[in-house]
Amino acid sequence: MPILVYLAGPDVFLPDPQDWAARRRAICAHHGLQGVSPLDDLPDEPAHWAALPEWRRIALRNEAQIARCAAIIANITPFRGPSADVGTAFEIGFARALGRPVFAYSNTAVPFTRRSLDFAAAHGGSIAGPGGVWRDADDLLIERFGLCDNLMLHAAVQESDGALVLPETEAGHGWRDLSVFERCVALAAERLCERPSPAPLAAG
Repeated sequence: MPILVYLAGPDVFLPDPQDWAARRRAICAHHGLQGVSPLDDLPDEPAHWAALPEWRRIALRNEAQIARCAAIIANITPFRGPSADVGTAFEIGFARALGRPVFAYSNTAVPFTRRSLDFAAAHGGSIAGPGGVWRDADDLLIERFGLCDNLMLHAAVQESDGALVLPETEAGHGWRDLSVFERCVALAAERLCERPSPAPLAAG
């Protein structure tokens, strides 16, 4: 019986989402897992869903896919701002509520606080206060826990016995680099399959 893992992330917005999903599924298979993309058909999808608006079908299908998977592997690379894609953040929370292990990765190692300050600088500026406290132009506190994203995402990973994988440097890898994703898949396979991971597939 294959171990199913849900592949969350804004990768679905790439110009070639089906080909990209196939590449990520191939990496999962190489490590003994079966990757489930948000674009995949749902087995035994309820017939009455066909009458629903497309956005509702997508939401229900993604929740159902997560529910039938053993874990979630989430791409939390910053998306259209300093933080992870909001839909991916929801899926992480949904998986956490179901008791699934949460494995996450990002293609940037730049800390969340610095990204938030950079974003604030481009949107009205930021204000430094006593004790190293920063606020944005709307006088809203900027989170500064030294994490790579919002504290709730880190907590979901840690408390679920998952893993967070980042690049080794802050140079950044871009959306088309799968090396960090494969490291995350390998860690998930070790936890879920309790066996050593094979040699990398994505490199080259």
